[in-house]
Amino acid sequence: MAKLENKVALVTGAAKGIGRAIVQSLASEGAKIAFTYRTSQKEADELIEILQKNNKNIKAYKSDASSFNETTSLVEQVVKDFGTIDILVNNAGITRDGLLLRMSEKDWDDVLSHNLKSVFNFTKSVTKIMIGHRSGKIINISSVVGITGNAGQANYVASKAGMIGFTKAMALELGSRNIQVNTIAPGYIETEMTEKLNEKQKELILGSIPLRRIAMPDEVAKAVVFLASSDANYITGQTLAIDGGLGM
Repeated sequence: MAKLENKVALVTGAAKGIGRAIVQSLASEGAKIAFTYRTSQKEADELIEILQKNNKNIKAYKSDASSFNETTSLVEQVVKDFGTIDILVNNAGITRDGLLLRMSEKDWDDVLSHNLKSVFNFTKSVTKIMIGHRSGKIINISSVVGITGNAGQANYVASKAGMIGFTKAMALELGSRNIQVNTIAPGYIETEMTEKLNEKQKELILGSIPLRRIAMPDEVAKAVVFLASSDANYITGQTLAIDGGLGM
């Protein structure tokens, strides 16, 4: 039997990259999938088409994760469509990189809203449902830079470090209700962002990674499946770095 048979998973920011791989891996283990996207309509439609070939129960929702009102309405709609939510994966996020002295207030606010406030929005909305049936899995997709820091990404680093702290607070608040809350902190993953790097930049990155390679999105997705399954029922408040040793 599949690990997540008949479980309902809500994954934010999942039309592309790591989020897309997470959706595919959760679906392959039997989960029913609701996922959100903000602008990537074409990619969302393609993902649905791919998964529906195997008769997977999947639906996409266009939503601004930084808006609490939109999030509340979306979660209510997901429950109407699927009956409940058993798994929440907070993956939505953006970057607006730049040195602090050149960073605009808007760049700061946008990244904190989409990356961190979105986690508050969805967790608050979904937690009420999970408390009702006294079980649930919440998995926040942070970043290794939330642990190590990174020049030129003060806004992004702050948002990802904030996710790690938020995870610990929620693990303490929700543990007695049998809800496990954990973080995954990916390192360099092969996505559209890393494809834009030139050879010199890639060489510098690889030189800093003990395993000397960039990870594939499904290597993050497999860890999400583990944390979402009953195999991880006694794990909460933890940060799992999938970074090839980069953060050591």
